Amino acid sequence: MPHIAVYDAKKVTVTVDGKFITGYAESTFVTASKDEDGFEPSVSAQGDVGVAVRNNTLGTVEITLNQTSPSINMLDQLAASSKMIPVWVISNNEVKEKSGGTKAMVTKPSDKEYSDTISERTYEIKVFDYVSN
Repeated sequence: MPHIAVYDAKKVTVTVDGKFITGYAESTFVTASKDEDGFEPSVSAQGDVGVAVRNNTLGTVEITLNQTSPSINMLDQLAASSKMIPVWVISNNEVKEKSGGTKAMVTKPSDKEYSDTISERTYEIKVFDYVSN
């Protein structure tokens, strides 16, 4: 019998400075990624391989919200304050995942766009001690 996995977006939570983010946009609403590969291989002309380990712990969490989200004011205020905060993206789906860190900053307030439909606000959060498991 084939394995059938179920994914539910409602089982994904994002907390910024200990507060749950709400009011996500349609489609991809959060991404979390390490900024740099963990190593850099090098191959000599004769085929010898060396590996330089990268100790870069930076990562990025990007959140996309509807312009009607109640979380926008808080994120704009955090961007203006340059406050160091924790940020966590947690998926409690069948495959459990947790990404983020305890030391992060919102890079800038979101760009603003106004239309005859609900537009989006995107926030980039730079994580200085990024982990993902």
